[in-house]
Amino acid sequence: MSSWQEVRAYLRSHRYDLATGFPAGLAGTPLLSRPEWTPAAPIPLSSLEISFARAPGCDLPVASGHPGYASYSAAMAALDAPTVFENRPTWRLLDADLAGPAPRLVFGDGWYFDSIDTGEAAAHEYAAARLDGTPTPLRDAVTDPTDLRLRPANMAVSALTVRGGDQFLLHWRDPAKVGHAGGLYQVVPVGVFQSSGPDDFDLWRFMLREYAEELLGEPEVDAPDYETWPFATAMTAALDTGHLTAHVLGLGVDPLTYATDLLVQVSIDTDTFDELFGAWVAVNDEGAVTMRPFTSTSTEGLPMQAAGAALVRLALPRESRVQP
Repeated sequence: MSSWQEVRAYLRSHRYDLATGFPAGLAGTPLLSRPEWTPAAPIPLSSLEISFARAPGCDLPVASGHPGYASYSAAMAALDAPTVFENRPTWRLLDADLAGPAPRLVFGDGWYFDSIDTGEAAAHEYAAARLDGTPTPLRDAVTDPTDLRLRPANMAVSALTVRGGDQFLLHWRDPAKVGHAGGLYQVVPVGVFQSSGPDDFDLWRFMLREYAEELLGEPEVDAPDYETWPFATAMTAALDTGHLTAHVLGLGVDPLTYATDLLVQVSIDTDTFDELFGAWVAVNDEGAVTMRPFTSTSTEGLPMQAAGAALVRLALPRESRVQP
């Protein structure tokens, strides 16, 4: 029987192979979705209503995979902690409708380790079953990962950043630095929707913080004043004048880790991009960033995280048609 550390090492080194062993889902990728999560046309981010509600409990087995630890996050913290690994408050996704006449997301209170103790623990179970044929009680309890009533779901915002319509940014996630999807490629920026202050229950403001951290290498901003922060005002002005557009293309769940991502395409004209991100960093706190041609072959052969792969495929056919 493989030890916890051996299973964890197998999960880390075979994450892409494990993640792509599931049936095809959204846009031909393994990403799971629902009809009500896939809009017929891109939704302007500003048109997406978000609200807050009381989060219900979830009756799931506690799985650590290690007899010495009460939870998977505790085992990770002691035996395989990445550089950034803190149990911060988040907003748990409770309900979503992106296909109806009034697109909306509903959130409640959550914690970052909820996704570790559910999704990463379920991925560990899957890897252990592949290695040793062991049972998967947590995965069995989560009968449908897209049913938000069955598990706590932290929602990440995955932003595909397109420069001038013909280039985009790609992020390699360093497994030594991140607790999720290490070794895989992803769009950039990406982050779990969470607050840094009292006025932060806002998707656009959250994305501004992620852009500053992942593309400009700025330290994490604590409770910024968005009205006076130069980067925030410049980005918002570009959005207001149509030099930058932000559209929601869908919502999906990774079948291996249950990571839940809002898929957002951000298109920036060339001059505006260069003004805002001319000094974008090649290495950040989570991995390495590169610029690639925005073509149908740009990600072929790359171990892409399911959300990023689906987002690129969804965006490519319509890039020339997206309007502010």
